[in-house]
Amino acid sequence: MKTIIEPFRIKSVEPIHMTTREERREKLKAANYNLFALPSEDVIIDLLTDSGTGAMSSEQWAGIMRGDESYAGSPSFLRFEAAVKHLMPFEHVIPTHQGRAAEAILFSLLGGTGKNIPSNTHFDTTRGNIEAGGARAHDLVIEEGKDPTCLHPFKGNMNLQKLEEFLVEHGDSVPCVMITITNNAGGGQPVSLENIQAVSKIAALHGKPFIIDGCRFAENAFFIKQREDGQAERAIEDIVRDCFSCADGMTMSAKKDGFANIGGWLALNDPDMAELARAKLIQTEGFPTYGGLAGRDLEAIAQGLKEIVDDDYLRYRIRTNEYIIERLDQMGIPVVKPAGGHAVFIDARAWLKHIPPMEYPGQAVAAALYEIGGIRSCEIGTVMFGRQPDGSEVPAAMDLVRLAIPRRTYTQSHADYIVEAFEEVLSIKDSLTGYRIVKEPKLMRHFTCHFEPLK
Repeated sequence: MKTIIEPFRIKSVEPIHMTTREERREKLKAANYNLFALPSEDVIIDLLTDSGTGAMSSEQWAGIMRGDESYAGSPSFLRFEAAVKHLMPFEHVIPTHQGRAAEAILFSLLGGTGKNIPSNTHFDTTRGNIEAGGARAHDLVIEEGKDPTCLHPFKGNMNLQKLEEFLVEHGDSVPCVMITITNNAGGGQPVSLENIQAVSKIAALHGKPFIIDGCRFAENAFFIKQREDGQAERAIEDIVRDCFSCADGMTMSAKKDGFANIGGWLALNDPDMAELARAKLIQTEGFPTYGGLAGRDLEAIAQGLKEIVDDDYLRYRIRTNEYIIERLDQMGIPVVKPAGGHAVFIDARAWLKHIPPMEYPGQAVAAALYEIGGIRSCEIGTVMFGRQPDGSEVPAAMDLVRLAIPRRTYTQSHADYIVEAFEEVLSIKDSLTGYRIVKEPKLMRHFTCHFEPLK
């Protein structure tokens, strides 16, 4: 069938406030042209992030009513823990209020001045938590992952040769090896099971713990099932288990492939590290059986982990992104191909060649898309990654605009509306101008910086 049918029925609806283009122009200016500063009620389609923005199922809402709010020893924690261990066979599961809290605890133990931490591509909060403690984050994605037009099936893969060389060069300063599945900052591109296992072996040979950032593990597993030899007939659950069975730990935001609005966890096999992590958890998040979450949230995650590995859902999820990318590609709008798992990525640098990277072409696209269609997206480029730890600024490897699709939230007609909004942006793209940053914090500036359009 050509029509993408959502594998669910809509049981509750939320109204959308329909603004005019003139209103949005003023609201954008009032927000200092930073889309993070826009009130959500002024956004027609919100694709800023897929983190915590999805719709929960009737079974998840039922689980919320079962939530036990005991401070210690809640049965909701036991159901949460069992659901995690069913898919990810780690010895110790430590709940946190979201993924960046798990990262903060991990790097408080492993990071610090002089440390060097490699990954395929660290995302913004991961990089921020690493750099906040004085360590340095290094990206070692394969060369195909840096080319938006390349059709390599696993553009999120780690460059194994570079990883070997990195570990030899940096030696004892490397506390762990990481990999992100899928590779969010690299266009939502998947990592093959073969590559995950190879990275695990290299890390073990050098005596380094291997940590997976597993935020979109189910989407990654579906790509493995679709694209990797010998995986087509396997169950998603089994592929997921294989991915994590070769790791020593993981960080997770349950706001992505946990189908929840809040929550996350740090999972480890090392009992000594887990004991230190729990002590830090008590100091910053809460007791180890709730970790900053309400019992009802633990119940929602436990149910969400059962639903996320459904083939019909994952097929619909990936196909929606493919559909939008195909339509944009037909219009000649440069997009990252093949389609990623959770988002559509526009290659703003290739599309707006008249705007140099240091004038933030991704920001120009994102601002225009909101003004024209009321669609909020996110710059993934020089604004996000250009500022270096020493204070200098360089162009990012790519200037992308991410349209992160919330899970089970929008329909086929919303996808068509997104495409139509891009048709309007296309008609004025040559008149778009760059931006400069007039105010920014020291870390993770994209969340709160102020922009000003260049005349």
